[in-house]
Amino acid sequence: MSEPDGPLVLGIETSCDETGVGIVRGRTLLADAVASSVDEHARFGGVVPEVASRAHLEAMVPTVERACETAGVRLHDVDAIAVTSGPGLAGALLVGVAAAKALALALGKPIYGVNHLAAHVAVDQLEHGPLPEPCLAMLVSGGHSSLLRVTDVTTGVQPMGSTIDDAAGEAFDKVARLLGLPFPGGPHIDRVAREGSSVYVDFPRGLTSRRDLERHRFDFSFSGLKTAVARWVEARERSGEPVPVADVAASFQEAVCDVLVRKALDAARSEGIEDLLIGGGVAANSRLRAMAEERAAGLGIRVRVPRPGLCTDNGAMVAALGAEMVARGRTASSLDLPADSSMPVTEVLAG
Repeated sequence: MSEPDGPLVLGIETSCDETGVGIVRGRTLLADAVASSVDEHARFGGVVPEVASRAHLEAMVPTVERACETAGVRLHDVDAIAVTSGPGLAGALLVGVAAAKALALALGKPIYGVNHLAAHVAVDQLEHGPLPEPCLAMLVSGGHSSLLRVTDVTTGVQPMGSTIDDAAGEAFDKVARLLGLPFPGGPHIDRVAREGSSVYVDFPRGLTSRRDLERHRFDFSFSGLKTAVARWVEARERSGEPVPVADVAASFQEAVCDVLVRKALDAARSEGIEDLLIGGGVAANSRLRAMAEERAAGLGIRVRVPRPGLCTDNGAMVAALGAEMVARGRTASSLDLPADSSMPVTEVLAG
């Protein structure tokens, strides 16, 4: 180990449309370089896998160089290479995994293929210190809405609930499109909603009826909510009345956040857990943060949310989980580790 205060690890993240390279020493963030291809996808209204893969290829080397320059380290200085092995877009993952294998082989360093979702949990340690064990993690993004019981972020991540159709971030993107807002929809709905009324429309809360809670107590569904917004907007347009974008955005956002927070706190109480961690891109939403902190305080549950820049996909989260793997003496992955687009969250480290 090159430093007494923790392993020096370089992390690579390419699961979707952002090329992220992070460098951490122990639990200290040294560099977080990100090259996003979101502008290239905006005209399509969503991420195009082939476009994302090509963007990763072009951005990989300069992003690695920028991270090393920011951290003030040379590649030969690192103790290990960590990379997102899955889940994610297959082609995009392959670019990152191939780059990580090349670096590990050329530098003679161990490689750790880690789970994208577990990395979203681990990144909080860079800001708030060691994770309480156990803790309840709620991860919300464009592809995932998950509740996880975490006893050891390197080995003990157990799913309690997940999305059964549209994830929260996906619903934000689709509703933004209905309201004429740019892609990605989350930040724009958050911004516009501040000028609207959250009770203007009483949109449905998915999987919260008594019957639903018997089968899907900790699962999420936002497809029905998205459809309800679409029908409300269409009815308004047919009547010739203007669509109050800010009010619809605020009402939609309130419905999403209400369900997320309600189920997360219910899961925490059911397990007797006093610490709730919120991660993923949607964790940057201001209303979600405020609602979670307000409701959790009344139940004696502590809430941890990384700053917005660490909520979205980034290399720092991969490096953070990799450093934890090294520090806890986990066996490194082999050089033939796969890019697994459907990697289960229970598999924190690829073989």
